[in-house]
Amino acid sequence: MLDSSTDGHVHTALCRHAVGEMEQYVQAALDRGLRRIFFLEHFEAGIINDYQCWLGPDDFAYYRREGERLRRRYAGKIEIGLGVEVGYNPREVAATKEFLATHRWDRVGLSCHFLAIGSRHYNLLSSDPRTLAVFSEYGVARALGEYFALLAEAVTQLPGTQLCHLDAALRHHPEVATPLEELSAGSICEQIFQAMAARGMALEINTSGYSHRRRLAYPAPDLLDRAARFQLPLTAGSDAHRPEEVGRFFDRLP
Repeated sequence: MLDSSTDGHVHTALCRHAVGEMEQYVQAALDRGLRRIFFLEHFEAGIINDYQCWLGPDDFAYYRREGERLRRRYAGKIEIGLGVEVGYNPREVAATKEFLATHRWDRVGLSCHFLAIGSRHYNLLSSDPRTLAVFSEYGVARALGEYFALLAEAVTQLPGTQLCHLDAALRHHPEVATPLEELSAGSICEQIFQAMAARGMALEINTSGYSHRRRLAYPAPDLLDRAARFQLPLTAGSDAHRPEEVGRFFDRLP
């Protein structure tokens, strides 16, 4: 059964595209009556992009210090988990594993935010019109197919505990609906679910999707139905990038 008293995916200002301090997210979770909150801050390796939207080494050092302080301060009130959301880069598997081995993580979320096109990486979750134009020229179906293939690799190559926002790629692109529907019904998602089941990896129900174009959680109901056949554990995450987003839309969880 899905635990709606736990928000398993929140970010902070440390990732450079969210706002609010860690303690503000903890307080927001308490205000919502949650029992647990898991920070899942961004790690990327080898990404060539103009805008860094992930943590660096100094950020992660602060993240752990502040997380431990908050655990002491809020002991007995709420459980605070320190995790990481790892963006998969097939050229940086060794570096990613080395990073993950440096600490004990309460959760390791797997995702893929960037696709290499030419000599640069482009953010698959971006709403920037310039980025969307690049994907239009590259081919939306092509980019989405490569995204799912990379997730299938990530599940087998990295020691993740949960797979994040499975069908969120190109969510802001106006041409995504048809290729997403075709790929969601295809064999690649079955391959992903089989690999997850073999490793005991959880599937995240990411409620941020309710505020985006389709007004559906990630993954959409059709994919969630397919995943159910593999008896994957489920975990809920708001993907909060503002304190007020903690636990958002949890009343809509299945």
